[in-house]
Amino acid sequence: MSCTGGLQSDRDQLRCSGLSSEVQPLPSERAAPSYNPLQDSGVELLRDLLESPHCRLETLRLENCSLTEISCAALASALKSNPSHLRELDLSYNPLQDSGVELLRDLLESPLCRLETLRLGACSLTEISCAALASALEYNPSHLRELDLSYNPLQNSGGKLLRDRLESPHCRLQTLRIRDETIRAKI
Repeated sequence: MSCTGGLQSDRDQLRCSGLSSEVQPLPSERAAPSYNPLQDSGVELLRDLLESPHCRLETLRLENCSLTEISCAALASALKSNPSHLRELDLSYNPLQDSGVELLRDLLESPLCRLETLRLGACSLTEISCAALASALEYNPSHLRELDLSYNPLQNSGGKLLRDRLESPHCRLQTLRIRDETIRAKI
């Protein structure tokens, strides 16, 4: 099949973008198109697959795929429409910035979101992202267990917001990674 014309489906478009081997597992448990130049246009194509009621994906690893806040909007939209299966999302080493995390906040605040692990290491985040994530943990405290914000230029004020959430008896967060520090909840 040539990638220059007459594409028949989203899977064909993903195959043309070099994701053919990663696309096959999407309806099941894992997908890891990491370290590919997926970019935002690739996530736009993934959105249709993630929105499918047949998708039972539990782990999605998209680290170092040249994604921006545009991808966060597409992922948040898709996962809000089919949120119950995804347990782990890794977006590390993408320039998402604070605007991307603010888009993910809506997903995290949803009572239908079952995400347990969120990795956002080295995503150019500041204390603005910490405030958005602390807000999400306040609205939906029962599922997220691990939050990785390592290698981001976070200020102490942002870290304090998340540490306070970690210490809340209503929050189920167990592990928080900020800069080069791992903080565990006291059980």
